Amino acid sequence: MIALLLVTALLSVNAEDQGVYIDNQWNGGFQGHILLHPAVALHGWTIHVKFDHPVDKLETWVAVISSTSSDKTEFVLTNKDYDKDVLSGGNLKIDFVARASGTTSLAGAVTIEGQGPPSTGTQQPNQPTSNSSVPPVLINNSTVPPSHSVKLTPPPGVGGSKMKYDYGNAMGLSILFYDAQRSGKLPSNNPISWRGDSAMGDNGDGHDLTGGWYDAGDHVKFNLPMAMSAHVLGWGLEKFKDAYEHAGKLDDMYDCLRTPLDYFLKCWIPSQQTYWVQVGDGGADHAFWGRAEDMHMGRPAYKIHPGAPGSDAAGNTVAALAIGAVVFKDKDAGYSAKLLEAAKSLYEFAKANPGIYSNSVPQAKAFYGSSGYTDEMCEAAAELYKATKDQKYLTDAKSFYDPAVAWGYSWDAKQPGCQLLLWELTQEAKYKTNMEEFIASYAPGGSVPMTPCGLTYRDKWGSNRYAANAAFIAVIAVADGIGGDKFLNYAMSQINYILGDNNLHLSYEIGFGNNYPKKPHHRGAACKPGWCAASWQDSPNILYGGLCGGPGQNDDYQDNRDDYVKNEVACDFNAGFQTACAGLYHFAINNQLPPSPPAKC
Repeated sequence: MIALLLVTALLSVNAEDQGVYIDNQWNGGFQGHILLHPAVALHGWTIHVKFDHPVDKLETWVAVISSTSSDKTEFVLTNKDYDKDVLSGGNLKIDFVARASGTTSLAGAVTIEGQGPPSTGTQQPNQPTSNSSVPPVLINNSTVPPSHSVKLTPPPGVGGSKMKYDYGNAMGLSILFYDAQRSGKLPSNNPISWRGDSAMGDNGDGHDLTGGWYDAGDHVKFNLPMAMSAHVLGWGLEKFKDAYEHAGKLDDMYDCLRTPLDYFLKCWIPSQQTYWVQVGDGGADHAFWGRAEDMHMGRPAYKIHPGAPGSDAAGNTVAALAIGAVVFKDKDAGYSAKLLEAAKSLYEFAKANPGIYSNSVPQAKAFYGSSGYTDEMCEAAAELYKATKDQKYLTDAKSFYDPAVAWGYSWDAKQPGCQLLLWELTQEAKYKTNMEEFIASYAPGGSVPMTPCGLTYRDKWGSNRYAANAAFIAVIAVADGIGGDKFLNYAMSQINYILGDNNLHLSYEIGFGNNYPKKPHHRGAACKPGWCAASWQDSPNILYGGLCGGPGQNDDYQDNRDDYVKNEVACDFNAGFQTACAGLYHFAINNQLPPSPPAKC
């Protein structure tokens, strides 16, 4: 079985010629890229990609596969709306990874329909015909005859660029954190030995609301941050699927995403125009320190409806459902269609009933009080356009756009995501400028303060979260052709700080390395059946992958379970962090990660 993942990025300068490049090879697969270098400007393109071995399945979200040869060696790809324009002499790079069984080498050629031989200095494209020989393949910029067996087997989990920290491992651990946050009936493959079924009676007016994720170190289910987390994780899977695949975590990631998506499908009842946005009372929940499996208090549920709107919570959920439809399309077409249908109807509900959910559900205000809804609605419309290509959604997304430099990205603030999605979908320069200004504000010398040891310090509550979210925006921007090594260096500086480049040489991700927090503010980790650890005792259960809140403005931090500002964990803390790790791992295995910036402490 060979599966190719294609991701495009526009490059302004590249010394390579047009062709198919194999950058890496390992037991069971290949990775490389296709470079288009048109002699005349393209305003819509069709390419023929010819391989010397059959490819069983081709996966891409950035091009349309219009035909496949009967022997599965040639694929015809056409552009999507947002990558149709390539300047004369410009470059369009299409990265791919191939999974193969029993294949020792791979060679290929690419031809752009309607273009003659490229200008001097580019590789001569060959017309892919059934009886033509495949030209030599370029491996790491060197020409190697197809008959030559190339052995490029990286160490397990590592390939390409050198990483100071194993971003693939950090990414995989984060999935385990989400496994530990599961509510309801746990699956048979549950990897968290100290977790069991819980909150099996969750309901709203008798409607089943079991499942989903507990929010943080407590056991309330808040849909606004849960949806933000699911959307950011799904966006990362769309962009960096090869990272999960290369780390052996792809199936785990699909399972991870199903938990909130299945729950959202329960919460949205189109026939009643009702969306349930919270289960559990924050006050009663926080008064109980114990395992989720031992909860016995009442767990009221709260909803939005036409008389009590909440476009922010509904819109964020639409974005999660829509990106879920995109990433599951080739994995489970029926499930993808179900997600998309729910996303469309929930979007119409949110658009027809504008309003702030925490005004309608005051029980949420003290915990996740929302400041607005246009940013969530922008992400919702943009992701629906990505999933459907229906122009009305792109028009809506643009109408919700805010051009100001964003304060940050968080469960409440989605402005950078809106701007970046609009760049992805339109390639309009103003959205690129938004991204450049946002990352500049977070980078050294920008308007957002930094700790002495180099963490961007946006806010004291979950300081790691804001830095990791800026890193996630940066790596997706690079994948979309913005920022290059400058953005990657910034993202690395923040993730490296979190993983150990700090004054304490501590990993704020639990379980990464040997020095990490042992007393996170998390009930399930702190408690065994019948007892809970004292404040001075380490948690009896290791909460693998949980990202602790982070240091103060002077890099000050103590591993103190009672400090829920610096030592709590939360679903939204991990989402941007995990996607940033996936992005850095993607660039590493594709030989595109620059050297790590030096630690400041």
